[in-house]
Amino acid sequence: MGATLRALRALVLLCGFYLLGLVLLAVAAVVDVAAVEWAPDAFAGKIVIVSLLLAVPVVRGMFMLRTPKGEAPPGLPVTAADEPRLWALLRELAAATGTRAPDAVVLTGDVNAAVSEEPRLLGLRPGPRRLYLGVPLLTGLTEARLKAVLAHEYGHFTGGDTRLSALAVRGRVQIGRTVGHFHARADSTAAAERARQEKAAARRTAKGKRAKEIDTGGAGITYRLMAAVYTAYAKLYMRATLTTARAQEYAADLTAARVAGRDATASALREIQVLSAAHGFYLDSYATLGLAARRLPPRGQYFGGFGRMLTAREAELAGLREELPTEPASPYDSHPPIADRVRRIEALPADGRGTQDTGPALALLADPGRTLAALEDAALTDDVRQFERAGDWEQLLSSSMAVGLASLDTPLHRAIALHTGDRPTLSALLSVIDDGRLWQLARRLPLSEQAATAPDPAFRESVRPVLRDSLRSMVLAEFSARSLLNWEFSWSRPAAVRLPGSASDLDGEAGTEGAFHAAVAAALADHPDTGPLRALLPPSPQPA
Repeated sequence: MGATLRALRALVLLCGFYLLGLVLLAVAAVVDVAAVEWAPDAFAGKIVIVSLLLAVPVVRGMFMLRTPKGEAPPGLPVTAADEPRLWALLRELAAATGTRAPDAVVLTGDVNAAVSEEPRLLGLRPGPRRLYLGVPLLTGLTEARLKAVLAHEYGHFTGGDTRLSALAVRGRVQIGRTVGHFHARADSTAAAERARQEKAAARRTAKGKRAKEIDTGGAGITYRLMAAVYTAYAKLYMRATLTTARAQEYAADLTAARVAGRDATASALREIQVLSAAHGFYLDSYATLGLAARRLPPRGQYFGGFGRMLTAREAELAGLREELPTEPASPYDSHPPIADRVRRIEALPADGRGTQDTGPALALLADPGRTLAALEDAALTDDVRQFERAGDWEQLLSSSMAVGLASLDTPLHRAIALHTGDRPTLSALLSVIDDGRLWQLARRLPLSEQAATAPDPAFRESVRPVLRDSLRSMVLAEFSARSLLNWEFSWSRPAAVRLPGSASDLDGEAGTEGAFHAAVAAALADHPDTGPLRALLPPSPQPA
């Protein structure tokens, strides 16, 4: 579908929104006239009032003349003077795609690249362009793959997507706002009705009468019906505009293949999926490791550590390149499934350019370390930026684990507090075990119906893994409280902990670690023995 037809369809859909509003207002007017003519005055007055109340959200949605601007992602604006090589590449690609380069470039912390335009007269006249470029893409892509990504984004410029999207966006925003108005009115009406019924129930209770059950199911029903009408049109609108959006993605992919090459484009699509999954893991497991301890990685490493993790886990990530999603992320995802996009690109004739691995795209930045540090200042919140900086990643891990162990709150902790009525300490747990009450305590753990009704031997086997993990954590917390644990940081595997005097981590079975595992098992046996575990514990500090 050409740009003219796409613009016409977007305009028709937007007009449909206004037509729907006019029809609903006309129906309300007809009902009002009929009520005034035929219904009793009191009833007619109520109908007119309800109609007027329903008309307010409709009119407000129809006459929302200005589309609210979306919130731009936080990032670091860079000029041609800041990043001359990056801007030179952007201008080169603009010439190759036959369009003009963006007016501004913003580096972000996301695995994403996007373009936007602020057109005038609903897209009839062009406006300022902006490119958002995620630094994780620069970190994980080669320059050839980055060219494919950027050429894809320029394809949205050449196809007029960023200009014509103004119509579609305006329709989505207006429908969404109208539906939101109706739901807000419905919720407000239901809250007022609940308050009225609660007040009436309190009066009946004060008089010694039985209070009626509160029921607000019918409150705000007319508002919800109106919201349902607009929601149905919204689904039609989204399906129609998403068809266009997905066609735009296919067209932009073809632009990328023409400019950057078939193989580089297909390879970039595969790689972005890997980078997206890896970056989510990196944020959860590394970058935000010290948030509980109010600590950040060393300066520049919040985003800079991602590349080190990619290198260390290259073999692990290789298999993800073949596992492409075959379905869109949601029914309303504007992007087609990656597997389908890759299949279409790889079906194109070979152009002889290959993947052209020209080195990491991060080298396009004049000073990557400086830029990564500046991006932290631009992308992190004010509160997070005030956190203390760790000297290195090992220090960040140690402080984070110390805080986590000091604030343990496992199901076993809560069960101990319920069972003893006292603080849930390791000492209290060992006393419960010595008194022969371990399995009574275990009954206070959150249990499935099957475990709760299981006979004693099966019950013990079902809860023993939970008890073992929690007991190990409580013992580690005792060592940590006395600064006796050593944590080993790794980019390629989970962190490992060593007990004092050990030569291997707790995944091993030799020496101190073997004794630790055996002691925990003995404490949780059918006939528990806490002696081996007590012998391993650090001595309690003596009062001065």
